[in-house]
Amino acid sequence: HAQGGRMQTVQLGSSDLLVSLACLGTMTFGNQNDEKSSFELLDYAVKQGGINFIDTAELYPVPPAAETCGSTEDIIGRWLAKEGPEMRKKVILASKVSGRSGRKYIVANRKDPKQEEADSRLSRDQIFEAIDGSLRRLQTDYLDLYQLHWPDRYTPNFGELGYERAKERSDDVSFEEQVQAMGDLIASGKIRHWGVSNENAFGVTKFVETAKKLGVPPPVSIQNDFSLADRRFHTDGTAEACAPHNVPGGIGLLAYGALSGGTLSGKYLGDQKEAKTARHTLFEDFQPRYHSNRTMTMAAAHVEIAKKWNVTPSQLAYAWAASREYMASVIIGATTLEQLKENVAAFTMEIPSGAIEEVDNLHLEYERPYFDPGLCRLGRKA
Repeated sequence: HAQGGRMQTVQLGSSDLLVSLACLGTMTFGNQNDEKSSFELLDYAVKQGGINFIDTAELYPVPPAAETCGSTEDIIGRWLAKEGPEMRKKVILASKVSGRSGRKYIVANRKDPKQEEADSRLSRDQIFEAIDGSLRRLQTDYLDLYQLHWPDRYTPNFGELGYERAKERSDDVSFEEQVQAMGDLIASGKIRHWGVSNENAFGVTKFVETAKKLGVPPPVSIQNDFSLADRRFHTDGTAEACAPHNVPGGIGLLAYGALSGGTLSGKYLGDQKEAKTARHTLFEDFQPRYHSNRTMTMAAAHVEIAKKWNVTPSQLAYAWAASREYMASVIIGATTLEQLKENVAAFTMEIPSGAIEEVDNLHLEYERPYFDPGLCRLGRKA
């Protein structure tokens, strides 16, 4: 993924989709961003930034709440309606169905008016309900990519360190049921391709084997937490499970958290003005892995390397992620136009290979900083 002045496109796994190397993440739309500022970010990303790929989810915005669930898709839908049918053809639109959760409002929100509350699951019936809810809010009749947001089965996720047999459950929705549902949605025309998210090597392998057995196209993407500070995708066998050598066409990585929730930008270091309106200041208990003591220490080292090479810390972190051989698209977040312009530039400017190599070596010194046994910033428990 060499950079050179314009946004590159990458074939997404075995699909026919050519996605921009940067994808616009939208999980702040409807919370930190109102509709007006969300429209501004969408306008810049697609019309000036070279981005053709937008990612959302039925759950968004985050942190999740009954009052706001679905409003991100609503905002994107109104933007698409305003822009007209040509814009819908131009953008590659991705959303997600929620995995297993006790957030009962997710299910209620799939119908208008709202239906009865229930735990969200990745059953066939719930997947079919969820896609119809997303299509209604997004004001479109198809999605280019539909992703299983997190697994139905128990598996360590969102900052959990390891697998514990005591947490296994006997009522998981089968891989067969989930894959067949996706295959039927493709056949119906409601989705073009499907992908997984917050998955591991075991899950990817099971999904691929099941798709082959059922005659359903394999997943084309995996959206996982991935950054300088968290390389599990690369080291735990998941990259191998997704490689073209093992899955025809491969399964492309869509990296979220490439700035470790903004921490690698350096904005939480010291007493900076920008941090006062930032996600982890506003929502102190959200995603604590991103601001553990060791993540903060690693961020400080990263900031110093960026200064040395005369690039911003955010640009260096994004450029590092974009340079990985398995990267299909890096999901970039922004709450302001200035942030978005800085982040988009990371994918088009020349960033010295020496800077990427130097920052690449940080992980040898700060292995798995998210899993800090000590206290997090501001004395919060990890």
